[in-house]
Amino acid sequence: MLTSDNIYLRPFAEADAEELIQFQLENRDFFEKFAMVRDENFYTLDFQKQSILDAQKSAEEDKDYKYGIFLNDNNHLIGIIDLFGVLRGSLQYCFIGYFLDKKYNGKGYTTEAVKLMVEYAFEKLHLHRIEAGVMPHNIGSIRVLEKAGFHKEGIAIKNVKINGKWKDHQVLAIINPND
Repeated sequence: MLTSDNIYLRPFAEADAEELIQFQLENRDFFEKFAMVRDENFYTLDFQKQSILDAQKSAEEDKDYKYGIFLNDNNHLIGIIDLFGVLRGSLQYCFIGYFLDKKYNGKGYTTEAVKLMVEYAFEKLHLHRIEAGVMPHNIGSIRVLEKAGFHKEGIAIKNVKINGKWKDHQVLAIINPND
C-alpha cells in the first residue's frame, strides 16, 4: 500500500469488484470523453472481476501495475491509476494513466496519486522513465502531471484512437533523478 496525507493506493482485490463497477458506471459519460467507448460487457460484475484477476497476473509478470485510489478517511474508491506497458532491458520505461471520480476532481488527489506511483516506479520497480499522453485540451490532467514533476516533450499526432477518431496527445515524461 502506498499512502499520502489524503489518499492511499493499493492493488485491486476481487472483493473490490462491486465498488469498481459502481465507480465505472457513475463516471461512464465523464471517462468516455477521454478514453475509448467501452461495450456493455465492460460494465458487468463478471468483467470487472476478471479485469482484477488479469491485473494481478500482469503485476506478477512485471507488465502492468493497476491500483485503486482510496480516501484515507473512509476507504472509498475515488480513482484508478496504472503503470502500464512496462519495458525492461535497456529502456526501463512505462506509461502512466489515471481516472478520478468526477466528484473529486480539482482537490489534488490525482496529483498525490501520481506522485506516489512515480516514487513506487523509481524506488521499487527501478524504472528510468515514465511517460504520459494527454489530449491537449485536457488542461487539468496536464497540470496534474506538471505538478508531479513531468515535463512536456511534444505532441504525438493522431496516436490514440478515442471514440472512433484518432486524437493528438501532449507527451509528458519524468526521468528517475537517481539515474
